[in-house]
Amino acid sequence: MLSRLLLLSPALLLCTGSLLAEEAKQPNFEKTRLTEEYFAEGASIGDFNKDGKTDIVCGPNWFAGPDFKTKHTFYDGKAFPNDRGYSDNFFSYVGDFNGDGFDDVLVVGLPGTPAHWYENSQSGEPWKKHFAFPAVDNEAPAFLDITGDGKPELICHFEGQLGYANPSEKDPTQRWEWTPISEKQGWGRYQHGLGVGDINGDGRQDFLMPEGWWEQPENWDGTTPWKKHAYRFAPGGAGIHAYDLDGDGDNDVVTSLHGHRYGLVWHEQTKGDNGEIQFTQHEIMGTPEKSVSELVFSQLHAVELADMNGDGLKDIVTGKCYWAHNGHDPGAKDPAVLVVFQTVRSDQDQISFQPIVVDDNSGTGRQITLNDVNTDGKVDIIAGNKKGTFLFQAK
Repeated sequence: MLSRLLLLSPALLLCTGSLLAEEAKQPNFEKTRLTEEYFAEGASIGDFNKDGKTDIVCGPNWFAGPDFKTKHTFYDGKAFPNDRGYSDNFFSYVGDFNGDGFDDVLVVGLPGTPAHWYENSQSGEPWKKHFAFPAVDNEAPAFLDITGDGKPELICHFEGQLGYANPSEKDPTQRWEWTPISEKQGWGRYQHGLGVGDINGDGRQDFLMPEGWWEQPENWDGTTPWKKHAYRFAPGGAGIHAYDLDGDGDNDVVTSLHGHRYGLVWHEQTKGDNGEIQFTQHEIMGTPEKSVSELVFSQLHAVELADMNGDGLKDIVTGKCYWAHNGHDPGAKDPAVLVVFQTVRSDQDQISFQPIVVDDNSGTGRQITLNDVNTDGKVDIIAGNKKGTFLFQAK
C-alpha cells in the first residue's frame, strides 16, 4: 500500500484546497547523488577551502563545489549500514568557531550524546577535534541566532532545561557555555520537536516546543526563566517554524505532527477577547485514512521553510526520513519522497499548499539544508540520510 502516495510526476500533484496548480510557478530540480553510502542523518554547506564556491559537508566528508566531485575526508569516520542502526553523525553545522577565517564543522550525534567541532586544517591533513558540549538533547536541535547578537547558538535542551550553548569568546576550544532559559521539565534525550521564532512580534526570538512557546523577555537578566505560553502544537515532530503564512501581519506556526508517523499542520495565530495570542490548527497533510492532501507520506522528521519558487512566500520542504526506525514506522516501506509544499495565497485571502514531489528515491534524514548553492538566485536542497548524500539544484 502506498498510503495514498501519488507519484504522477516529479512536478505536479493535486493542490490542497480549491486553488489550481497553474496559479503558482512550480520549481524544478536536478538531482546529484554525491554518495550512495550512509554517513549521516544530515548535511550542510560552507566554503572550506576559501575559493568562493559553496561546498557540501555530510558526515566525515566535504565535497568541493561547484561540481562536488572531489571528496575530502576531514575526520576518521565511516559509512554505516543503511538497513539497521544509526550513524554517529546526525547534524552538521558550519561556522568559524576559532575566528581564523576558515569554516569549521560542528557535529551533533545521536540525541543525548556529546557535540564536537572540527577545526579546519586549511590543508589535506585531518581536522583537529574539539569537545563542544556534553549532551545535545532533542531530535530536532537548531543552530540559529536566538539572542539577536548576530551569531548562531546551538539550541536544544540539556538536563531538563531549554537553552542554548555557544563557544567561549576567550577560548573556543573549551566546553561551550550553556544558558538555560526555562525551569526544569521532564524532557528526555529523544524528545521530538523544537524551534525558534518571533511569536508575539516584539522583534525577539522565542523558543518553540510541541507543548508551547517561551517568550524571550526584554532586557533579560540571564537567569529568570522565560515566560511559558502553553499550547499543543504537536505531539512531537521535527523543526517548528514561525512564519506569517496567511499574510495578516502575525507569525503562524508550521510543524509536522509526528517524526515517525503522519501529519503536517500550520497553526494560524489569532487573538482572544483580551488580545491574548491563540492558535487555530489547520491540516496540510493527514493520514492515509483521511487527508485534505492527495499526497500522504509518513516519517516527517525534518521540516524547513524557504521561498522555493521566487514568489516572495516561504514554502515548506520536507519528506520521508527514510528507514527512520529501520522499517518499523507506519508507511516506512513507501517511496522515500522529498517534497515541496508550495504556499499559495488567493485573492480571497485563502491559503493552500500545493505538494510537489521533488524526488521519490532519497527522502530526508533529520536535517535538510536549503541554500542557493550555485548563486543563481534559486534555493537548492541538500540532504543526507540512509540512501546517501544528495543535492537538488533548482532549475
